[in-house]
Amino acid sequence: MSTSTRFFRLLSLLQTHRYWSGDELAERLDVSLRTVRRDIDRLRDLGYPVQADRGVGGGYQLASGTAMPPLVLDDEEAVALVVSLQSSVHGGSSTLAEAALRAMGKIVPVLPARLRKRAQALTASTVPLNSQYSAPDPVNPEVLVAFAQACRDHERIAFDYKDAKGAKSSRRVEPAQLVNVGNRYYLVAFDLDRDDWRSFRVDRAQNASPRALRFAPRAAPGGDAAGFVRAGLRGTEPQDISARIHASAKKVEPLIGRWFQIEAIDANSCLVRTENMNLNWAAFGLAMSQAKVSDIQPAELRTLLDSWTENLSS
Repeated sequence: MSTSTRFFRLLSLLQTHRYWSGDELAERLDVSLRTVRRDIDRLRDLGYPVQADRGVGGGYQLASGTAMPPLVLDDEEAVALVVSLQSSVHGGSSTLAEAALRAMGKIVPVLPARLRKRAQALTASTVPLNSQYSAPDPVNPEVLVAFAQACRDHERIAFDYKDAKGAKSSRRVEPAQLVNVGNRYYLVAFDLDRDDWRSFRVDRAQNASPRALRFAPRAAPGGDAAGFVRAGLRGTEPQDISARIHASAKKVEPLIGRWFQIEAIDANSCLVRTENMNLNWAAFGLAMSQAKVSDIQPAELRTLLDSWTENLSS
């Protein structure tokens, strides 16, 4: 075992956060106890807080420090991490989803191709049970990361795209921003071949290829990328949706806060608002509040919820 391989193997063992006696580590690494002590000192010099406890049951253990040092992952751990991050991108709160996407931007590009394929296959073939956040179509994590990095770096990118009717095309764009709508991501970008702004569902994109061509960023239409996506999804006429939920804003926020703006009315009720392109999705969101709902607008949404109630109670 080479010195570098032994060093990373030691770090991998310590990251299990169990106590390891010096003799155990020496046996695992097939080295002397003196070499183990020297490697432990090297880890400490690099900022890894390795504790040494004496006595029966004691040994070496990696403790929490003031900053997170680099981690060493084996193949299975790396695949599990990517799959978990992608689940968080689609299923967590908006803050958690943004953090997961940033983490994917650091991990996916350095992942070996064979592990990227394993992670993608596992994600595509796994269906969550009863998750209100689950995406109906799998997103290629490499595409999502490539779009996020191109937005960040103001770099042109090309990709293959299939629209809602199944028509395929190749696109060259200057990306502006990723927008999370419900359980999907959309890329807002200026389409160079069409000389106009477009929004693209990320799960319909493949083979994203950065062009290493920087551009001066343009302002999204109306200065609001999210508004541009909403307008495209609901048509030209805005549709305001609102309802009174008979539960406190504090209770409702973690349940449907990612879809609705929530304003407390009193200690036991709140007003929720959104501009939603799909009344079925809005109805689902209100049902997820797990409370009585009244004062529902527009009338079409009331009718839809009435039909749901009738069908479910029949």
